[in-house]
Amino acid sequence: MHSDDVATPVASPRVAGLVLAAGAGSRYGRPKATVVDAAGEPWLVRAVLALEAAGCDPVLLVLGAGAAQAETLLRAATDRFERPDRLCVVHADDWATGLSASLDAGLTRLQADPAFGDNLAAVAVVPVDVPDLTAAAVRRVIADATVDSLRQAHFDGRPGHPVVIGRAHWAPLRAGLTGDTGARPYLLAHRVVPVACDDLGTGLDVDRDAEVDVDGDADLDVDGQVDRPTAE
Repeated sequence: MHSDDVATPVASPRVAGLVLAAGAGSRYGRPKATVVDAAGEPWLVRAVLALEAAGCDPVLLVLGAGAAQAETLLRAATDRFERPDRLCVVHADDWATGLSASLDAGLTRLQADPAFGDNLAAVAVVPVDVPDLTAAAVRRVIADATVDSLRQAHFDGRPGHPVVIGRAHWAPLRAGLTGDTGARPYLLAHRVVPVACDDLGTGLDVDRDAEVDVDGDADLDVDGQVDRPTAE
């Protein structure tokens, strides 16, 4: 067979992971990117590990408030990541303008950095403050994702994380991002598809300072509105 008869291998579509951890955590009392639970596990490390274990590649972590401390926590856990070379820290310089700045920073980096390749089909977005996020839940929501996917994990009928955003949605979503509204208007307008994950966790976020024990119990402030896709 001649060399020009050999088909060029086509890389399989990939789903990136995006952890939003840039906010100041005003209601919590400190940046959530710097929180370590009672078992000694940093929230940001747990989120990154869940995305990585689910097969997300690359995994981006958006930082802002408390970035230096957060990066120290991340470096201390480097040997726990299967592919630390596929973990990328993104700094949202305008994080104080609202959570939309964090999402925009992450999506911009995914679109602009050639190192990530051109076969990214979608991104799985999670905030840093969902301590019981599991790789199993992420796998379920990202399964067979395409560039047109728009999905959101649901727990007992309540919207949660991750939110999977296909590449075809990145530019139009970014165009409408503003302040603290995040992706909510876009998800509602484009009929995000719910994916039941009731058996894979609670989906609850920790909104106020409380002791989280090794079993993940906490004093949780739950918001049932569909404004969690980009919450921090």
